[in-house]
Amino acid sequence: MKQSSLSIRPFIGSRDFEISRNFYRDMGFEEVVISPDMSLFKTDNVGFYLQDAFVRDWIDNTMIFMEVKNVQSTWDELVALDLPAKYSGVRLTPIRVEHWGRECFVHDPSGVLWHFGEFFDKK
Repeated sequence: MKQSSLSIRPFIGSRDFEISRNFYRDMGFEEVVISPDMSLFKTDNVGFYLQDAFVRDWIDNTMIFMEVKNVQSTWDELVALDLPAKYSGVRLTPIRVEHWGRECFVHDPSGVLWHFGEFFDKK
């Protein structure tokens, strides 16, 4: 590609659009309503579109990797939010270390799997 990229914004679905909207706002994403059945959620220079659409095979196979500066801080923030107590089906998986870096996981209320990861320096 010869074009300069500015961002990438995946589209994800939701089993219950209102519950998912609340979940992502609670996580700290800013919501921009696009239409009655779609919102943009963003933080800093990253974002994604949440749709009022549920296709089980799509949702069950959706994974999003979000690179963060400090996965421990991200994990601590996620734990403090106590999302599993507020939202049915939400699961947090603690930090694990891989050969490339560290990551933790969150399953959203619909089952979308989020990876929050920090890469090791390659100095």
